Order: sequence, then structure tokens, then C-alpha cells
Amino acid sequence: MRDWWKLFVPDTPLWEIALRGSVIYLTIFFLLRVLLKRESGSTGVTDLLVIVLIADAAQNAMADDYTSIADGVLLVAVIIGWAYVLDVLAYRWPAAARIIHPGSLVLVRDGRILRRNMRRELITEDELYSQLRQQGVERLDDVKEVRMESEGHFSVITRNADKNPGPGAR
Repeated sequence: MRDWWKLFVPDTPLWEIALRGSVIYLTIFFLLRVLLKRESGSTGVTDLLVIVLIADAAQNAMADDYTSIADGVLLVAVIIGWAYVLDVLAYRWPAAARIIHPGSLVLVRDGRILRRNMRRELITEDELYSQLRQQGVERLDDVKEVRMESEGHFSVITRNADKNPGPGAR
């Protein structure tokens, strides 16, 4: 028979749960704002990994599995610290950058699909055409180049982009 009291009534005092949750949340918020100043619209693989690891580390600190809040804060700081160190290495050394932040991959060049690169990233033609439609491209012949960027989004350069400069161009 299940003990329903244990299921619904917290073992830890509510003030401690609120304190733990607040300290961990504010610590993660501060560290992310200060150390990882990233574009909010792009989430790379490294960023996703950091978020997953932070979630796991913070969960333990918030759920009272650690003996102190400092254990959880330290682990979160170490995880974010490594993400920052990797970004610094990638910034300072091009060889490290190629490993840490891989470059983009050309999927279409001059209206022709590069099937080898499509296979390499397991991208189907349907996915490619869907991306083209989302960016307002109707025909593959209108495409000068399509690249899959390291963050996973697609950059599309159309042939008429050379003829129609964007706002502010002369």
C-alpha cells in the first residue's frame, strides 16, 4: 500500500525549498547573464549541453540531495565556467575553434543539391525544400547557396540577392 502522505507532503520545510530554489535560480541567471552572453535566438549544441548539465546539477541542489546549497552552486559554476573557457579557447585559437564550433556546411550551390553533404547531416530533400519555402524561395534554380550553420539553422542566398541590395545598401 502506498503512503499518500509522503507522496504529497514535502519532507523538507517549505522555507528551505523556497530558499534553495531561489539561490540556484538567481545563481544560474547571474552566471548566464555575465559569462555566456549569447544571441538569444540561437542555441548551439554546446549551449544545449550546458543547459542539460545545469538542469541536472541544479535539480540536485534544489531537491535537497546535496548536503549544502554551496555544493549545487559550485557544480553549476563549474559547468558554466567550462563553457566559458571553451568559448575563450575557440576565440583565441582557430584550431580549437574548428573543434569547438564547427563551420557551416554547403547543401546547395548554384541551384544544385550537394547530396553527399545532405547525407552527411541526414537532411532529406523534403526538409531542404521546407526550409527554402520558409525563407520565401520557390524554386531551387533561384538559389545561389544554402548552408546549414553550426547552430543548425539554414542560411539561404538567392541569385537575385546580388541584384537587390538590402535596406541601407548603396
